[in-house]
Amino acid sequence: MTVAIIDYGSGNLRSAAKAFQHVGTEKVFVTSNPDIVADADRVVLPGVGAFADCRRGLFAIDGMVAALEEVVLKKARPFLGICVGMQLMATRGLEHGVHEGFGWIEGSVKAIRPDNPALKIPHMGWNDLIAQRPHPLLAGLESGPHMYFVHSYQLEVVKACEVLSTVDYGGAITAVVGRDNLVGTQFHPEKSQAQGLRVIENFLNWNP
Repeated sequence: MTVAIIDYGSGNLRSAAKAFQHVGTEKVFVTSNPDIVADADRVVLPGVGAFADCRRGLFAIDGMVAALEEVVLKKARPFLGICVGMQLMATRGLEHGVHEGFGWIEGSVKAIRPDNPALKIPHMGWNDLIAQRPHPLLAGLESGPHMYFVHSYQLEVVKACEVLSTVDYGGAITAVVGRDNLVGTQFHPEKSQAQGLRVIENFLNWNP
C-alpha cells in the first residue's frame, strides 16, 4: 500500500509521516509530485494556517488539483483531510474573504463563535469527540475519545448525514466529516497519541 501525504508548504508533514509509518505503513511518500499522488492507494491532505493560504499553496502546484480529482473522485481511493485539509473539502471558506473549496462536502468554513464568551479562540487543546453516526474511521475508539485541536474556524456542513462526530466548545463544532471514500478530521490524529494512531490505522484498513 502506498500513502501520499501532500506537501504544499502547509502541515505537520514530518509528524504525520512518522505517525503513518508507526502503524506499519512503509510506503509513505511526503510529496508535491502530482503523479505520485494520482497513483497512491491512500491520499492525505494536511493543513495548518489560513484557508486561503493553504488553498493558494495547493493550487500553485502544477497539476496537483487535477491529480487529486483523478485519484479521489475518479479512482475513488480513500482520502483523509486533516485540519485545514479537511476544511478545503468544503464548498467555500469565509476566512478573510470568500474562497472556493473543493466542493466535496457541501458547507462553509466559518469563524467559531462560542455561546460562552469566556471560551478563547482559537479552540486549542484536547477535547472529547461526540459520535453522531458510526463509521470505520472511528471504529474501536473509547467512548468520547480525547483528540487534539487547534483552529479558529470550523466547517458548518449542510447535510447532517455527512457529520460523523462533533465536539462541544460553546456549542457543537464539526470534528469529523465523511461520505463515500472521503473523510476529514478537524483534530490532528498525528498529535492525538494512541487514539489518533487508531484513527490512522482505521483509515489505512478502510475499504469504502
